[in-house]
Amino acid sequence: MSPSDDGRDTYREFTEAVNMRPGELSKWLESDESKHVGWRRKGSRSGESVGHESGRKIIDLLRRKRGDLSEADFRHMRKVVGYVRRHMAQRPSGDVRETRWRYSLMNWGHDPLKAPLPPPGGPSRRALERRGAPPKARRGPGR
Repeated sequence: MSPSDDGRDTYREFTEAVNMRPGELSKWLESDESKHVGWRRKGSRSGESVGHESGRKIIDLLRRKRGDLSEADFRHMRKVVGYVRRHMAQRPSGDVRETRWRYSLMNWGHDPLKAPLPPPGGPSRRALERRGAPPKARRGPGR
């Protein structure tokens, strides 16, 4: 994070990638579907997946003020943004409503059935909700 950034870009990208509210994510993390997806660290005693653990951290981050966030918090935010972007690029074909792919993303705070993740540097999700998506001719390839 550059001194001029002060976490603004990271915070913006994080809030665009995480499209679930803290209460919604908390309820999701209690579900059986949430607990049965994701990669588990070898030798982990708790058996909790990395994504499930991340989801608990995300809830904490969403409930805190931006000024109270540490460098470690911003590192985790960047990790979340990277995960969501990578896995959105791997979207399987067909109906994804009841797939492990969707459930894993939801552990990281992103429900792919909600508004799509805007491209980096593009308009924010809130701006798209206010004005709508641009006409297909202006969206670029594959969007």
